[in-house]
Amino acid sequence: MTKFEVLILGNSSATPMYGRHPTSQVLNFNEQLFLIDCGEGTQMQLFRYGIKGSRISHIFISHLHGDHYLGLVGLLSSQHLMGRQRELHLYGPPALKEIIDLQFKHSDTRLRYPLVFHPTNESRQELIFENTQLSVSSFPLRHRIACTGFRFNEKVRSASLKKEQVEKLNIPVPYLRLLKKGIDYVADDGTVHGAKDLTYPPSRPRSYGYCSDTVMDQGYFEAISEVDLLYHEATFLHDRVERAKETFHTTSLEAAQVAQTVGAKKLLLGHFSARYKDLQPLLDESQAIFPHTELSEEGKWFLV
Repeated sequence: MTKFEVLILGNSSATPMYGRHPTSQVLNFNEQLFLIDCGEGTQMQLFRYGIKGSRISHIFISHLHGDHYLGLVGLLSSQHLMGRQRELHLYGPPALKEIIDLQFKHSDTRLRYPLVFHPTNESRQELIFENTQLSVSSFPLRHRIACTGFRFNEKVRSASLKKEQVEKLNIPVPYLRLLKKGIDYVADDGTVHGAKDLTYPPSRPRSYGYCSDTVMDQGYFEAISEVDLLYHEATFLHDRVERAKETFHTTSLEAAQVAQTVGAKKLLLGHFSARYKDLQPLLDESQAIFPHTELSEEGKWFLV
C-alpha cells in the first residue's frame, strides 16, 4: 500500500512551552513530502527528525499568525544557502508573498531556486494542487483573521494484477494495463477472460483533513466529511469554551464533536495552549465523545 502518513514537528499554540514547538507537520505521500504550516523552529525540527528540506516540494500555510509561519523565511533562506535548485511551491494567504518579498528585499536575498507562490482563497473551497496520485484542496476556516484548512485526497488507484494467473494465460503485455482498468481480455480463440477474475480490487482511497486555528463552525464540515484522519486544533479544555470563542479557537470536546459529526475515522488533537503542561485531560475529554482520538506527539508519525 502507498505510504500516507503525517509527522508532527510542532503541536503548541502561540507560545512554545514544555518542549512543545509551534505548529508544523510533514505529510509523506508515497515519498513525496509536503510541509503544512511552518512555525518558529520548524527547520530545526526537520533536522532533529531526519527530514531533508530539499525533499519538500510544496509548503502550505494556513494563516498569518506567527506561530504558523514565522519559521518560513528561515527555511527558504537555508534552502537557498544549501544550493537548492529544484522549484518549491508555496501556498498561503495573498499577503504572504508581500511578507516574503519584503524580507528578501531588505536582506538582499535572491533565491537560487524558483519559488512559485499560489494564493489561497479565504472565502471558498478550491482545488490547489493535483497530480496523478493526490489532490489537495483548501477550505475556509473561521478564525480571527483569514485562515484555511487543507484536505489531502488520495486518488483511486488501478486494480493490481493476479500475476500467476496472468502469466499462465500468457496475456500480452499491452493488455495488462487494460485489465487494471477493468477491461476484459479476449483471446485469439474468442475466450473472454474477465478483468475481475484476473485482478485484485484497488484499496479504498484515503484522505487527511487539516483544521488549523478555528472556532467550531459548520461551515467547514462538508470539506472534511468522512476523512480517514482529521487533525483539529484543540487549544482549550471545554471549561474555557467562552475563552475559546473569544479567541476563535476550539476545545477538545468540540473537536471530538466535529470528528463525530463529519464521520472521521480518527481524530488527532493539536495546537495546545501553554496553560496545559499535562495534555491527558484534553485527550480524556475528547475520547469521552469520540474514542478514536489521539494526541499529536512531536516526532511521531501517524498513519492516514
